Amino acid sequence: MAGSGTQHQSAGTRGAPRLLDERSAMDRALELALRGPAYGPNPRVGCVLLAAPAATATAGDARFVLAEGWHEGAGTPHAEVAALAAARAAGHDVHGATAVVTLEPCAHTGRTGPCAEALVEAGVGRVVIAVADPNPAAAGGADRLRTAGIDVAVGLRGEQGTALLRTWLSAVDRARPFVTLKLATSLDGRVAAADGSSRWVTSDVARHHAHQFRSQVDAIAVGTGTVLVDDPSLTSRTASGELTRHQPLRVVVGVRDVPAGARLHGPGGELVHLRTHDVTEVLAALHAREVRHLLVEGGPTLAAAFLRAGAVDEVHAYVAPVLLGAGRSAVADFGAASISDAVRLVPREPVPLGPDVLIVATPAVTTPSLTTPSEEDR
Repeated sequence: MAGSGTQHQSAGTRGAPRLLDERSAMDRALELALRGPAYGPNPRVGCVLLAAPAATATAGDARFVLAEGWHEGAGTPHAEVAALAAARAAGHDVHGATAVVTLEPCAHTGRTGPCAEALVEAGVGRVVIAVADPNPAAAGGADRLRTAGIDVAVGLRGEQGTALLRTWLSAVDRARPFVTLKLATSLDGRVAAADGSSRWVTSDVARHHAHQFRSQVDAIAVGTGTVLVDDPSLTSRTASGELTRHQPLRVVVGVRDVPAGARLHGPGGELVHLRTHDVTEVLAALHAREVRHLLVEGGPTLAAAFLRAGAVDEVHAYVAPVLLGAGRSAVADFGAASISDAVRLVPREPVPLGPDVLIVATPAVTTPSLTTPSEEDR
């Protein structure tokens, strides 16, 4: 699946490479995929169309790039369709061409038509795919292409393609959003001082980075306790304080009402109040809304509930060189009675952010459910 609107490129335009072999074309397709939004129900996909090989060509020969395409979001043409349209607009014959695409072309009709069928109708001769589509609703494109007599190869740059699609692949495979837990703490693990004050533990640089990350997710969740204590707006903003183009869903978890005057009722994404303490119910409700990436921001009790349920896929820990000595901890008790129950994390990358540091880490082993979920709004 993939797409592009008015920005797809044909060979020789805006610096697009003119001659590529299939491996280099896949590298280019991966670059194109990154132009699409990280948020939304659809994956980021790129496509490069190479001219039909000459009769004497070998597998590694470079060929003329007919066109390129990428997905610009739900409801836009898929990358393969966009690339085909760009090739035709440039007057190129696509019969016998090779489509190099980062994800298996879909075989179903959703917001748009099946791109596997578009490739068949266009008469392409070969399709090279990085990653097979695990989505049962969309899979089958490779089989459809083979049935039509098209040569299909799967797995070129598969590791890179999987890395690009990791949150989407996880969400589709497990039928629940990929969950990132965000923590912003002092060096001794506090999110607020003893008097309850919490603005601001981290620096402007760290907060701006956090807002940039918000603009890439589908939803942000907090508990009702955090709503009542901190009155967050849960928006994504630029460094100058303006709302970004994409605003994630604002999700409140817990049974207590959101006050009528809360900032969550102001400008920003849609407010969704899930009156439950069950993490499984939360994830199911958001999956039904096609949320692929959920950012859990607070508070300590909600963080503990997700950890207890083994539902945290990644941790973003913003750590400031500040010592408070007392105050609220970043995570409440999630049932780890001994050191053997600790959630062990594997750091992926430390990111310096002004005086602070961001540690991105993933759980070493999926944490089993330890106890009954505690209530965020008690």
